[in-house]
Amino acid sequence: MTVTAAMVKELREKTGAGMMDCKKALAETNGDMEAAIDWLRAKGIAKADKKSGRTAAEGLIGIASSGTKAVVLEINSETDFVARNDAFQELVRGVASVALGTDGSVAAVSQATYPATGKSVEDTIKDAIATIGENMTLRRSALLEVEDGVVATYVHNAAGEGIGKLGVLVALKSTGDKEALNAIGRQVAMHVAATNPLAVRSSEIDPAVAERERNVFIEQSRASGKPDNIIEKMVDGRMRKFFEEVALLSQAFVMNPDLTVEAAIKEAEKSVGAPIEVAGIARLLLGEGVEKEESDFAAEVAAAAKG
Repeated sequence: MTVTAAMVKELREKTGAGMMDCKKALAETNGDMEAAIDWLRAKGIAKADKKSGRTAAEGLIGIASSGTKAVVLEINSETDFVARNDAFQELVRGVASVALGTDGSVAAVSQATYPATGKSVEDTIKDAIATIGENMTLRRSALLEVEDGVVATYVHNAAGEGIGKLGVLVALKSTGDKEALNAIGRQVAMHVAATNPLAVRSSEIDPAVAERERNVFIEQSRASGKPDNIIEKMVDGRMRKFFEEVALLSQAFVMNPDLTVEAAIKEAEKSVGAPIEVAGIARLLLGEGVEKEESDFAAEVAAAAKG
């Protein structure tokens, strides 16, 4: 397969690797973009978090909650100017509120009736496009619900009540005190905002993702020239560390790094007065995948928690 300049450019933008490295990676992987990213990672030339594109996406994340149920969704606009528009912000809040009465899927939210217009959410957004003069889309949504407990929420970089650049839901099952439960839930939601875990528990991590990481670790370890039995132990060790780092409960708690999230929740059971189970998490970052210059995000969220 011929490696084109456009392919090399795309891979450079996704990985930050040099032109010749990108060209070689594409040649070695027969033009497969994802395989080329893994090839560069295995060589230590690119990082996993660089693989997303540079496609811009403005707009807002909206959150609505009713105690045992909460929804988070993303509505995109073409420019940040529109995201600061009062009418657009009200639309995002309104759609989030409507979404609470659905199963949380984009299809269900789109077809739900928007009370202020009497039309579907989809048609209401179309009308807003005509009024504001810029394209908008309901891109993603997620809903979490528990029978007994709370679904805690957190909005980072808030532009107003229930809207911002990043939204998190944390569903906690417990028969204990709801106010105390919501307090620990909000802290965990802030932690999720900062660390972006792949799943609550290591057992819930997508096997395909784990396998992909293992293959990258195998290639990296082979470069050491050590025998296969040593390489296997090296890879097993790196996979254990990988699971610890990307599963919520085993991560060091942002609010108190001396504890894991699991230990912090166990500690909170004293004030809640009952066992706590993390039933689910949802995290939506506006325009996820856009390459941005970021500060120490974990420290920023921790500072916001103390403020």
